[in-house]
Amino acid sequence: MPHEANTAHDKTRELQTKLYQAAKRSPTRRFHALWDRIHRRDVLERAWKEVRANRGAPGVDAQTIDHIEETGVGAFVDELQAELKEERYRPLPVRRVRIPKRDGGQRKLGVPAVRDRVVQTAAKIVLSPIFEADFLDCSYGFRPGRSAHQAMDRVREEVNRGRCWAVKADVQSFFDELDHDRLQGFLKLRISDRRVLKLVSAWLRAGVWEGGVLSHPETGSPQGGSLSPVLANVYLHRLDLRWQQECWRLGVLVRYCDDLVVLCPTRERADAALRALAAILASLSLALSEGKVWIVDLGQKGQGFDFLGFHHRRVESFSRKGRYFCARWPSAQTVKVVKSRIRDLTARRLLLRPVGEIVWRVNGYLRGWRNYYARGNSTTIFHDLDRFVQGRVARFISKKHGHSGAGYGYLVLRRNDNLGLYRLVGTVLTGPAHAVR
Repeated sequence: MPHEANTAHDKTRELQTKLYQAAKRSPTRRFHALWDRIHRRDVLERAWKEVRANRGAPGVDAQTIDHIEETGVGAFVDELQAELKEERYRPLPVRRVRIPKRDGGQRKLGVPAVRDRVVQTAAKIVLSPIFEADFLDCSYGFRPGRSAHQAMDRVREEVNRGRCWAVKADVQSFFDELDHDRLQGFLKLRISDRRVLKLVSAWLRAGVWEGGVLSHPETGSPQGGSLSPVLANVYLHRLDLRWQQECWRLGVLVRYCDDLVVLCPTRERADAALRALAAILASLSLALSEGKVWIVDLGQKGQGFDFLGFHHRRVESFSRKGRYFCARWPSAQTVKVVKSRIRDLTARRLLLRPVGEIVWRVNGYLRGWRNYYARGNSTTIFHDLDRFVQGRVARFISKKHGHSGAGYGYLVLRRNDNLGLYRLVGTVLTGPAHAVR
């Protein structure tokens, strides 16, 4: 029996390690033999497992994960491998869906067909380590071993070091405005395999299916594809490089995909940093989002900014009067979204459901939400949310039993150990976030 380490997963990890090391050793090397690695059986099998684990929705061909499992995964992977080997593979258009954003707008997502997600994931497995060798420390989004919490820890560290002027901004419609030709040029700096470059171009130009209409945008990379985050980082890596080479004296850049903050020591440098950001992005055919750019003086009492779902503000230490530090807690917009969801889970239309089921659904949502928002200075917000959740469940119980107000529901909760309702208070994590291995 072969050793346990001799698995398809370990072989793809070994491939990624070799590609990363080769790219790290030679920053100017262009890789030319990548096509055969993308359609390697073990790479495609790992790609399928990742796609299956995400359980995404079907694309324009309506083929689902369950259907592929019923008809045979082996045959599905065989066909994909054959199409790639014989260069017959052609991606389908993505199915566009729109989901509401926290600011009231809509986020346009592109849902590729399952077969295209598998091939994109295979390409990501091969290409990601090559570009990962080039990416800089200021970039935290969609990278292995990096997280949003690490980005926010870096913000806190820089503010605590005295960089109390923050330029908060994001890139306007980044995934819609990404220039295909520029992206191809950036990819060619590391990739010389024409078949791989042609494959990426085919995905970018495959088209978008929405409302029965097929369109072919000249710019953009649909959010939702497995490879889109890698392409986004490849594109915005040029911003990181320019900042490191030309603007590092102005302030420290912290970027999570197209959402970014620059921490500066003075107002003058913050103003210059904002101008520099706009100029660099203009050179990439991009712009800062109007109405979403702020220069914030964290030295002013009550001044702060929102970044990655948290509000960041410099506050006085409880234990050491006169000492200030950068704290963070769930933003007002985040709390608004949570309360809206809790209202939905305890709505009047659900009164025929058992109370236990309602509590179970509320608990599931809160646990999932807490996994992200527990790291920070969130105790006060958690306490307020616990009271809000308890009040909503109490009102639900009262209505279900024909009572007005929340009094009867509170009585039921007190007599039954709160019915196991999940409490956020006491779950806050302290200390810095660590890299995920």
